[in-house]
Amino acid sequence: MIRIITDFDGPIIDVSERYYRVYQFCLNKIRRPQQKVRQLSRTEFWQMKRSRVSEKQIAIISGLDEVQAQEFSLLRHQTVHTEPYFHYDRLAFGAVDALLKIQHAGWDLAVMTMRRVWELDFAFKKFDLGRFFPENRCYCLSNDYLKTRDIDDKPLLMARALKELPPATDTWMIGDTEADIVAAKKHGVKAIAVECGIRERSQLELYQPDFIVTNLTAAVDLILEKSAAPVELVYR
Repeated sequence: MIRIITDFDGPIIDVSERYYRVYQFCLNKIRRPQQKVRQLSRTEFWQMKRSRVSEKQIAIISGLDEVQAQEFSLLRHQTVHTEPYFHYDRLAFGAVDALLKIQHAGWDLAVMTMRRVWELDFAFKKFDLGRFFPENRCYCLSNDYLKTRDIDDKPLLMARALKELPPATDTWMIGDTEADIVAAKKHGVKAIAVECGIRERSQLELYQPDFIVTNLTAAVDLILEKSAAPVELVYR
């Protein structure tokens, strides 16, 4: 049995608009009256995020001083995962078609995300994604979980998933960040990084995933190609 474990934000959900709206809100909230700032364009901002430019540095580039940059970073952290801004999330291009392809192939599919339970449920309802992920195939953080770093927390989720899920002949992890790659490699799972999320290719290459592809569709096509066993399509 082939198993795919996929990250949520990045491969399935495009968070770029949410992150940019939060950036705009924080910049306007922290700036002083009459203070001149340079609001980054959406493209500029997202490229900086993909290049791992820090929140403080983004604030300084936008015209805030050091103290304001610290306030900006704190406010951003407090705001980015609040319900009003989740409404700006969108489906990643081709994501649903890729999930259908996995489903039709009869592969075992699980989601592994740093979202909390309510955050994942919110997106499931908004985009009708619960049909792909039964409750026993959802690995996320509890609503009261104290986060440390994704790169530390995600391997813990992977360990739990591999312990709980039934055996598979071939397991693949698809994600868009270093946390996904580290979680997979730590537990002997093949890692496919996708370029459609919050990390650009050069950042992904630093963590040496097994493959780097454009998006979830390309990842599914790659697994089809690499799968030694013939796939029998099971249409439901």
